[in-house]
Amino acid sequence: MVNVPTIQLSDGSSIPQLGLGVWQVEPEITARVVSDGIAAGYRLIDTAEGYHNEEGVGEAIRSAGVPRSQLFITSKLRNGGHARDAALKSFDATMAALGLEQLDMFLIHWPVPSQDKYVEAWKVMVELQQQGRIKSIGVSNFNQDHLQRIIDETGVKPVVNQIELHPYFQQTDKRAFLKQNGIHIEAYSPLGSGSVLKDAAIAEIGRKHGKSAAQVIIRWHVQQGDIVIPKSTHADRMAANIDVFGFALDSTDLQTIAGLDKGEGGRTGANPATADFLF
Repeated sequence: MVNVPTIQLSDGSSIPQLGLGVWQVEPEITARVVSDGIAAGYRLIDTAEGYHNEEGVGEAIRSAGVPRSQLFITSKLRNGGHARDAALKSFDATMAALGLEQLDMFLIHWPVPSQDKYVEAWKVMVELQQQGRIKSIGVSNFNQDHLQRIIDETGVKPVVNQIELHPYFQQTDKRAFLKQNGIHIEAYSPLGSGSVLKDAAIAEIGRKHGKSAAQVIIRWHVQQGDIVIPKSTHADRMAANIDVFGFALDSTDLQTIAGLDKGEGGRTGANPATADFLF
């Protein structure tokens, strides 16, 4: 089994650098998928209220045969739950679905600036952390203006910002601000929703190291110091995705991958500045 390095967050907690994401994992197979992931060595499991599979994650946690203290479970607040009462109710529902007394990390899923309630949601997160119900609090899909506002209005900085990040969409403009504020990047869609797996340059690097395209990309994330949560429903791919600590990309490889960035043209998901969907 692979031992994954941990990253220390600004609040003193430690998070595994490589975890298993369960976005778009069907609820009826989630327990099996997460169980396979835990068996392969994953200790960070990333779900969300909007994924509708928290119950399956909870089932896998209970049947894993791994001490709860060794698992790091993350979920995210739904976009329609930013108002105080709704946020508290949504969090209670998350905890009931997961079957947990304390959550390792809870994130605001999207800022939804048109709704203008993300500061209110952040204040609830701070409160829940102070009550001991959540160890670490963070955000997802926040741009610098969203981050600056919640920091200015509460004095509390998120420990992570979970954003779309992959070789075609490297978001280098965010790094300086996040580092300055001690906010770690957590990369979702780390394989570009599959698009980067077909890249010829990535394939060439893979041949050089005797590794798959996915392993090359995940290793790239790891070497940047980011937290990364690839998703798979196949046990063999999960095992391959976590097996990236026995090799390293060299400076030529890193330079090649840096040249793959397409900027905004590489984005596969919604833009946080304009995303206004509620769930």
